[in-house]
Amino acid sequence: MDSAAPPLPASSKNQKPHYHRIILKLSGESLQGPLPAGLHGETVAVIAREVKEIQQLGVEVAIMVGGGNIFRGGRQKGLAIDRATGDYMGMLATVMNGMALQDALEKDGCSTRLLSAIEMHQVAEPFIRRRATRHLEKGRVVIFAAGTGNPYFSTDTAAALRAMEIKAQVILKATRVDGVYDADPEKVPGAKRFEEITYIDVLQRGLAVMDSTAISLCMDNKMPIIIFDMNVPGNIRRVVMGDKVGSLVTAA
Repeated sequence: MDSAAPPLPASSKNQKPHYHRIILKLSGESLQGPLPAGLHGETVAVIAREVKEIQQLGVEVAIMVGGGNIFRGGRQKGLAIDRATGDYMGMLATVMNGMALQDALEKDGCSTRLLSAIEMHQVAEPFIRRRATRHLEKGRVVIFAAGTGNPYFSTDTAAALRAMEIKAQVILKATRVDGVYDADPEKVPGAKRFEEITYIDVLQRGLAVMDSTAISLCMDNKMPIIIFDMNVPGNIRRVVMGDKVGSLVTAA
């Protein structure tokens, strides 16, 4: 993540958060920083500090972590592994990432709970909807791991599902780019950026925002999604304060 943070806009100062309860979707790749794979300690620590900052504003924070920095489930290249088996392996990778993030948050003084959709009592609590909500109400950062606990479902879909279950107000998807584009901005110069776009347009255009199951679930339940660049320090705070950062995916 970049070291120099631009100043917060005036709209972010002396103002209450725009969102009270959020789900922050972090890919596994976001935890590997400059490394080709695995966990980058400094990057994880920076993310933890930014999460702590919004928690101190009174925002109830739940985090859904991916596992692609360790194992990409059924999409792992070069291994003839059954899709369901590969997906379960990917779920275990998300638990490892969740533990690393939990450790970084607690070193920063945040009270946390790691909840896994696959029961492993020695390292995480089992996911129970009412328990997760209660942890949030008590000011704890809740980290969701192991996706939905089922193969063939991505952590994007798991984030959408958990957002409905805990009655979050928004899903914040942290990415490497500053919003939704009509083409990959890292490959196509002049790609058009959308400040706001509807769920149906995302689906019809086949845009790589979240997978179609996650988008459909959000559309059916009118759950807004904000896609933003997490490599700009302070962006998570700006989003929760209601500043126009990234792209908003919402109803027409």
